[in-house]
Order: sequence, then structure tokens, then C-alpha cells
Amino acid sequence: MPFTTEEFFAVFRAYNLAVWPAQPILLALALTAVFLATRRPPGNGEGVYLILAALWLWGGLVYHLGFFREVNPAAWGFGALFVAEGGLFAWKAFRGPGSFRARRDLRGFAGGALILYALLVYPLLGWWAGHGYPDGPSFGAPCPTTIFTFGILLWSEARVPRLLLAVPVAWTVLGSWAAIAFGVPEDFGLPVAALVTLWLVSRPAGTPPRPSRTTSSS
Repeated sequence: MPFTTEEFFAVFRAYNLAVWPAQPILLALALTAVFLATRRPPGNGEGVYLILAALWLWGGLVYHLGFFREVNPAAWGFGALFVAEGGLFAWKAFRGPGSFRARRDLRGFAGGALILYALLVYPLLGWWAGHGYPDGPSFGAPCPTTIFTFGILLWSEARVPRLLLAVPVAWTVLGSWAAIAFGVPEDFGLPVAALVTLWLVSRPAGTPPRPSRTTSSS
């Protein structure tokens, strides 16, 4: 690592103090995406994907390129990846976004659990670990945004393109490593979120289970 633990958390403090009150605005955007995904009737894909685009562009342009690059030159590459992911979400918003729905099935409950983790449990774990606001990651920083993204994508009624998952999965590997190196227990939710999402998006939401074979006798 080209920076120390103290420098790592100092970046979050500088970022959080400088961008306030962006954090509640970003949180409001996330809650808006949840609202759009749970309202009836469906047909809300454009709004959800545009909000994801805004969150990832923020993470790339503001967090990585605006602050993290001060301690890590690799942030230039991270920022570019986040901006590219934001562009992909914006492209998806206008090219057949489909709809989102919080179904009462495994995929729906898993998505809800990940969203709840990103928005509520994540900051609580930060406080418990001793780096609560403004000294730790707030919503809008890369890791909670990535977990939220996994959760909301699990509510997509259409199959999620694998290309949209490439950057979140790549960031999961980096974020999980940092969780071990710098003692950020809330980031251990990243690999869980990625594995659950990759497993569940292999089939569209609402796909019925395959019927089991039955033996008939005559």
C-alpha cells in the first residue's frame, strides 16, 4: 500500500467535511431508487439506472479523482473505472432498461438485505469499529455504493448484463483487501454481496424453480 492507515482514514475525513451536505443528498437519491423499484406499476428502469449512474460518477469524479488520488496514484485508474461504470448505467437507462420490482422471493429478499446493509448497517458498523462519520466511509464512497448497487440490481426484472457487474466485482476484490489491511469490518459485506449477486443474477427475477422429477407408477 502506498499510504498508511492514518492517511487512509484522513482521506475520508477530508472528503466528508468538504462535500457536506452531499451525503444526505446521495442518501436521498438511493432512497428514491428504492421507491421507484417498489412502486406500482413497474416501468421505472430509467430512473433507477440514472440514479446508479449518478452515484458511480460521483464516486469516480469526486471521491477518487478529487480526494483519494492525494494518497494513491492508482486512484486515477479507479476513478476512470467508476466513471466508465456510470456511463454504462446511463447508457442502460436509455437502451431497454426494463423495470425493477422487489419481489417476495429469494432474490427480492437478498436485494433488500443488501440495500439495508449499505444504507443502515454499514455506517453503524463503522461507528462500532471506531471510525464513524466523518472519519470513515459515508454513503457515496465506493464501498457502500457498490453494495447498494448489487442490492438494487437484484430487483431488476430483466437479466442484468454481465458487463454492468464487471467494475463492481473488481472493486469488491480491492475493497475486501483494504478491509483486512486497514480494519474496516463493514467492508466485509462486499464479498458477500458480490457472491450472492453473481449467484442470483444467473437467471431472471421471478424464474420459477425447475420441477423435480417424479416417478409415476402404473
